[in-house]
Amino acid sequence: MTAALRKVRGTRVSLAHGGGGKIMKDLIDDVFVRAFGAPDGPLEDQARLDLAALTATGDRLAFTTDAYVVDPLVFPGGDIGALAVYGTVNDLAVGGAVPRWLSCALVIEEGMEIELLRRIARSMAAAARRAGVAIITGDTKVVGHGACDKLFITTTGVGVIPRGRQLSVAAARPGDVVLVNGWLGDHGAAILGARGDLRIESPIESDCAPLHELIEVLLAAAPGTRSLRDATRGGVATVVNEIASASDVEIELDEAVLPVRPEVRGFCEILGLDPLYLANEGKLVAVVPACEADAAIAAIATHPLGLRAGAIGTVVDRAPGRVTMRTAMGGHRIVDMLVGDQLPRIC
Repeated sequence: MTAALRKVRGTRVSLAHGGGGKIMKDLIDDVFVRAFGAPDGPLEDQARLDLAALTATGDRLAFTTDAYVVDPLVFPGGDIGALAVYGTVNDLAVGGAVPRWLSCALVIEEGMEIELLRRIARSMAAAARRAGVAIITGDTKVVGHGACDKLFITTTGVGVIPRGRQLSVAAARPGDVVLVNGWLGDHGAAILGARGDLRIESPIESDCAPLHELIEVLLAAAPGTRSLRDATRGGVATVVNEIASASDVEIELDEAVLPVRPEVRGFCEILGLDPLYLANEGKLVAVVPACEADAAIAAIATHPLGLRAGAIGTVVDRAPGRVTMRTAMGGHRIVDMLVGDQLPRIC
């Protein structure tokens, strides 16, 4: 099948590559089919899934979609392709699902370098293999120069939720413990550093990674886990606010134990940012019963993505929907949701 794939000509994407003819076929074959793998049969307008295989592993489907518009497209620790795969895989996994399939739709700006597009497609394929999912259908559109910023990717994911697994953003209860699996704010700091606008050299890399295996480790050790969320846009502060609001509880964080790299902390101090609101792409927030917290932390810490796992707060029965911070100085402050965003276009 690979030998029959067509070859793209030229070095940059043109409007003709989105026109539906032979030139578009060249681009799809050479860049995407070559990277993602050819189907067993002809390319169709849809993917066809085996329902028997689905129902054998769970009793519910998880279905999610997300768009990715990061700038720059390639950054320390990842690129938009890996981000699109891992972000969608993580959205499935925090719902308790085992990720299975992805679709991928791309909007490409006229003039984009084909070699860069090929690099991103290969990165998506590698990320899908790492996450154990298949990219099984998709779409490609080309728009005129200036109509989009180089490349936008939308991925949709389908996963299967095993029988009996119940996780909800509304399930937190007073006495529960709030956990994270490691350093906070790496992705947001890495993206800002990669832009070079502020001429600040930074060794910080994005934490872009799939969380599905780590979540299975966590759930095996702490089967009573109430809630899981991946702390992407808006960071940990936004996620815990969403949990507190949906569960009608207060969450109190402890500033002294927040795991923030010295490099990220210094970066934020220079720019006047709060690492709690910086995006992450490989970090989860878990709410677990207090009796399972130690087992959960110990289990997470055995995984490469959980080496800095720890408790960062507790669920308390005070002001419903509120998040507070016990500061390093011994005081308390409100941790609210941002009205806007500290940084534009980071995931």
